[in-house]
Order: sequence, then C-alpha cells, then structure tokens
Amino acid sequence: MWGLVRLLLAWLGGWGCMGRLAAPARAWSGSRGHPGPALLRTRRSWVWNQFFVIEEYAGPEPVLIGKLHSDVDRGEGRTKYLLTGEGAGTVFVIDEATGNIHVTKSLDREEKAQYVLLAQAVDRASNRPLEPPSEFIIKVQDINDNPPIFPLGPYHATVPEMSNVGTSVIQVTAHDADDPSYGNSAKLVYTVLDGLPFFSVDPQTGVVRTAIPNMDRETQEEFLVVIQAKDMGGHMGGLSGSTTVTVTLSDVNDNPPKFPQSLYQFSVVETAGPGTLVGRLRAQDPDLGDNALMAYSILDGEGSEAFSISTDSQGRDGLLTVRKPLDFESRRSYAFRVEATNTLIDPAYLRRGPFKDVASVRVVVQDAPEPPAFTQAAYHLTVPENKAPGTLVGQISAADLDSPASPIRYSILPHSDPERCFSIQPEEGTIHTAAPLDREARVWHNLTVLATELGWSWGPERGWVPPLVAKWSTPTAPPQISPVGSPVGIPQDSSAQASRVQVTIQTLDENDNAPQLAEPYDTFVCDSAAPGQLIQVIRALDRDEVGNSSHVSFQGPLGPDANFTVRDNRDGSASLLLPSRPAPPRQAPYLVPIELWDWGQPALSSTATVTVSVCRCQPDGSVASCWPEAHLSAAGLSTGALLAIITCVGALLALVVLFVALRRQKQEALMVLEEEDVRENIITYDDEGGGEEDTEAFDITALQNPDGAAPQAPGPPARRDVLPRARVSRQPRPPGPADVAQLLVLRLREADEDPSVPPYDSVQVYGYEGRGSSCGSLSSLGSGSEAGGVPGPAEPLDDWGPLFRTLAELYGAKEPPAP
Repeated sequence: MWGLVRLLLAWLGGWGCMGRLAAPARAWSGSRGHPGPALLRTRRSWVWNQFFVIEEYAGPEPVLIGKLHSDVDRGEGRTKYLLTGEGAGTVFVIDEATGNIHVTKSLDREEKAQYVLLAQAVDRASNRPLEPPSEFIIKVQDINDNPPIFPLGPYHATVPEMSNVGTSVIQVTAHDADDPSYGNSAKLVYTVLDGLPFFSVDPQTGVVRTAIPNMDRETQEEFLVVIQAKDMGGHMGGLSGSTTVTVTLSDVNDNPPKFPQSLYQFSVVETAGPGTLVGRLRAQDPDLGDNALMAYSILDGEGSEAFSISTDSQGRDGLLTVRKPLDFESRRSYAFRVEATNTLIDPAYLRRGPFKDVASVRVVVQDAPEPPAFTQAAYHLTVPENKAPGTLVGQISAADLDSPASPIRYSILPHSDPERCFSIQPEEGTIHTAAPLDREARVWHNLTVLATELGWSWGPERGWVPPLVAKWSTPTAPPQISPVGSPVGIPQDSSAQASRVQVTIQTLDENDNAPQLAEPYDTFVCDSAAPGQLIQVIRALDRDEVGNSSHVSFQGPLGPDANFTVRDNRDGSASLLLPSRPAPPRQAPYLVPIELWDWGQPALSSTATVTVSVCRCQPDGSVASCWPEAHLSAAGLSTGALLAIITCVGALLALVVLFVALRRQKQEALMVLEEEDVRENIITYDDEGGGEEDTEAFDITALQNPDGAAPQAPGPPARRDVLPRARVSRQPRPPGPADVAQLLVLRLREADEDPSVPPYDSVQVYGYEGRGSSCGSLSSLGSGSEAGGVPGPAEPLDDWGPLFRTLAELYGAKEPPAP
C-alpha cells in the first residue's frame, strides 16, 4: 500500500509538470573525441520536470519525488545518472539506472525553501558524459505548521483618561513563518481575548483602540488586554498566538480640589511674631503631579490683615502664618474663609468644574505673659541748653496689658547715657536733666529706657513666684530687682518681663556764645596803597544756631585818628579798608580792634584783633620787605651788610671756643698721676673704685701699716696735694694687725687740722666695709690676722702676674724672728 502512496505522490509532485526544454546550450564535444569545444546549437535531450516535495513528511521509506530521463538512454543499461548539488547524496538520492530521485528525510520549508541540484548522464562503462550537465530545482511545498508569534510582545501603552471612543492606543504585529504566497497559512486575523468592553483591535492591522468613553484613572488606572493572532484567515483549523498589552491611563486634571472638612480651628499665642506657623490646610485632589497643584487664598479681609496663607514647596498644603502682631487683650479670635484652587486647569474638562473649594477657618488667640507696652513706639523730647540740673524733660509711660494695675518701674540703661546727663523717676517715668547741657558740644541724646513689670510672673519651674521689689541707688542707675519671699521660680532673665523704648532728646539752642572771627587774620598793606583800598575780607563765626554768620555785625575803630576802616558787609563778613588818610609807617605792625555782636536774645558781643603790617611792595604788588627791615635799611645798613656782620661775629665766637678748648687740654696734660699720692684715686666723684684688682689707684700700704699713721716729725706738715720732689724707694713691710677705722679717723683729723691743704677730702674710697656685718668683710686685707691663721708662702702670689705684684710685696715678706 505504501508503494502506491509513494507512486501517487511522485506523479502528483514531479510528473504532473513534465515537459521538454529546448534552450541554447554549449555543444558537448568531449564525447566525440574532438580536441576542443565547438559552439554549436544542439537540441537539449533532457526530459525536464518541475520537482516538489511536501515539507514535514515523515514516511518509513525514502519518498520518490521525481525521475530524470535522457533520450540518449535507450534502455540498454549503459546510461548512468549522477546527481550533485545541495543535499545530493544526503537529503536527495538518485537511482543511477532509472534516474528516480528520492528524498531521504523530512524537510522544513522555514529552514530551506528550495534546493538547487545538477544532473548528468554518463556512460556507465567509461563514465564519459553523454549529455552536458543540467541544473534543476527541488522546491519544498509549504504546509501550515507554524503558529503566529508576536516578536515585540508583551506590550505596554499609555492613553489619557477620559479619552473618546476609538482613540488609538497601540499597534501589535504578529509574524507567521509559513509561506504567505501559498494558501492561507500566513493570513492572520487579530481578535481581543481579554479586555472587553474597554478596548478593541482592528482584525487586519492589529491597532488597539478604546472601546468605551470616560475611562477614569481614579477608578481603574491599569488594564490588561490579551490580543490573539490566528492564521488560515481565522478559519477553523488555523494556528494562533497571543500577547498581552498593559494599558495605563495617564492623569488629566478632571477632578476639582475638595476640603475634607468644612471648618478648621487653630490656636496661636499672642506673642507669636510675624511669620509664625499657625497650622496647615490640605484640600484633597485625586489627580497627580501638576494637575494636583493648588493655590490657597484668604477670602475675607478680616483674616487677611492678621494672617497670610501660602503653599508649601510640594504645592499641596496651605501654610497659615501670622502676618502682624496679635493682641489677646484687643481681639481673642478670628474667623475667615480659605479658598483652594487648582493652578493648572485644562479647558477640555471645564464641564467637570469649578476647580476650587472653600473652607472656614477659626483662629483663637491665647493669652501669654507680656512685657510692659509703651504708649509710643519711640519718644522725641526737647530741652533747652544750660538749664539747671533737675529740669523736667518729659515723661515716658508704659502699662502692663495683662494686669493694668501692676506697677511699672523705669530706668535708663547706662550704656545709652554714659555721661549721666539725665535721670528718670522710677515710678512716674519722668526724665530730668542731671547736668547742664551744651548744645554746641552735643545736640542729640539717644537714651534707652527700660520698663520692668513688678507683678506676678510665670517662672521656669512653671509655678507662680512672688512679686519683685526694685531698689534704685541713683536716679539714672538701673534698678536692682530682688524677690520678696522665697526665690524659687524666679526667671534668670528678667528681660522676659521688661521692654525697652528709644528716647531721643534734642538740646535746644540758646544764645550763649559770642561771635568770633572765623580764623586769626594777619595781613599786610603796601606803603604805596591808595586810600580806600581793600586790605582784607573778615568773616565771623557764631556757634549758636540762632546767631549764625548772617546775623553778625562788625564795627571797627572810630574817630578821626583811626588808622583803618571796617565796613560791615551785612552778610556775616566785613571789609578792612585803608582810610583816606594813610597810616603812618612804623616798625611794629598795627593791631586793629574789631567789635562783633549778634542779634540773639540777649545779644552777645566780643572784640577781636586783626594784625596789619605796612610793607614795601614791588610794582606788581608783591611784598618786597615789611617795615622792621625797611627801618634798618634807612639807617644805611643793607641786607648784605647785615649778613657780613653776622658772619664776622660767628667767626670770632668760633675762635674763642677753640682757644678755650686748647688751653684746657694743655692743663690736663700737666697733671701727672703719681702712684705714691694717696689722693690719686680722687679723680671723679661717685666712683666705686676698682676693687682688689685695682693696684694702680692708691698705695694700699698706707692703709695696711698702722705705723704709717704715727705722729709727724717736727717741722711743717707735708703737702699731699703736690708731688714729692724726691722718690724714696719703699721697702715691703711685714703684715701686721691693722685697725682701718682708727686709720681713717686719723687721716680725717689730719686733713681738718692742716691749714695748707685745700678744703676737700683726700680719701674717698677704701677697701673697708665696716664692722658689725653678719656676713663679714669681703676684702682680703687683714683676713689672715682676723682669722688667726698664718699667711701662706709668697711663691704662689709671685706666680700670679703683675696684677698681684703689690699684694705679693705686702704679704710676701717673712716675719722677723721674735726677740
């Protein structure tokens, strides 16, 4: 039975289109033995067929799909058929004797739609081609074996809410791998499996559209639509595929704002300053993003004066804040309406409006402890200058709004009145002067007055504290507040119950300053000036406010003997003129007295002096010399002569100074200091001497040897203020006990009794520190005898050098043997 089926398929597929083809071809010469090809028009000997094979056929044996036959084949078995090309030998096989072509396995058109092969007939014995090779095609015939697929699925789309029916949402596209040119295997039809009645799809194009109007995002925001694509034109037996489309409704401003409640109540303390947040209001709007942005406003004028409302940074909440200071005593509550409006309104949805809502708001003002309140925000007072201390300037008044009967105490902050010019009465608030005021020194005084409430106050421990008592040490000093009773609960910062105010006091002017010249005037006039010539314009200055320069009058010397004339210009200045009779020349300058007075109440006056020198002038008006020098020149001494005299006097003074200096230097050179003179150390006073190392200043032997103080030999006493005529060599004396104090007394007596010695002390500095010191003497003189020891050998002293030569002579000699 399978053989009959295969034969039928072969005839249906291959032989149904059998025919001969006679196309031009290259002449085949290899079979004739000719050396080269020749271009001949020969008849093609193939019996040519169009071959087809059905895809996806799976039979038990190879399926015959066609037969090749050449008219060269006489049926003698000498012809052999060969097949080469795509799939030859694997997919397709040929019977060499009969030319039958079989397919060996199932084919898939979607993988390969056709195969190109090359057929040839050759001599079986010699493999010599009997016909030239010829190409033929085997096509794979399609069957509906592939369902439609959506390569881009699943899909996501967005469409505005409230869209009209038929609004395009998205287009879906399915692909079928079957052959669209063969049958209906690839003809697709689209249908909606899930998503009705909200959406529909075009059966041919796959465009998804809205199917109902007024889809509301606030009701349902997302829809899942299932779309099916079916081949075979949607008929029975066709294959199908499906995909999902997620449709999201985008928001539009189709919902007006709505307050969740009609009345809002808030409370705020009266001390809350401007900008303090009172509360939040939110109108609900189910829309999203910019469609839900709102603006808030206060409708009533009553509330807009005390409060303001604004939108927060997210544009959703209304922030109610204080606009101006509140006062519980004057008003305890406010009632007004607040409106919320969408900022972005779509005209297409105005039919769903209005897009605003109104709610009522009530704000209750709460009472709070407040500092005293002044009757004015600032005070401006005036007081005349030069008034006696205690003069009333004005009064400051403050009251406790919480308790009007509570006492108030006033004080002036010290830093605002450092000079203590004013004082304030603590209970009444009256300001008085504490010292005379001078407007010319200071016009304005800016005081800060502190008003302190002394009633009950709320302490940090949240309990009532007793009242405070204030004590004033001086009228201007701030009060010292101390509690009456237990100090528990007293606030640390007393400024919580105190307030300040600025008081400006202006010092009014009085005419208490006489006018003065604006500057010292020292001018000149030429000796050749014509009568009536202007010498100087004089200006006056009045420090008083009411006696300025425009009200100052001038008056100069009067009488026929006046050397100069003063003319009042009536503008705060005067002109100094040369009179018709010129002033006589003189050596000293003229002092012109000028009287100045103002027009104040009372009028004040003063006298000033203008110095005028009469000078000799050049033809151009410049000064050549003034009268003191001119007077000397008239006596016959010119400027050159004066300079020569001054030079000679200076030279003489220089010679005298030089002579005195040389004479003094010569006298100092004649004074030779001798080592034997006991007064040679008296050179300068206030000199402490050189100490033990100073061996050149005086002879220490005279101090160490008491025998040197023996009574003098008969004859006139020796002069110690002159040098001796002969130098006697001195032998070193052995050391012995010495009483330096006794020696000093003898020397002093000798100097006092000697009439030939000038009246000055010959001895001023000695190496003796006195007796009675707990630390003893620091000098080495007499240390050996006082300590009771024996002086050491002289060899070490000689080795110490020339600085200790004198000390070696004093202590280097050996003691003579005892008798």
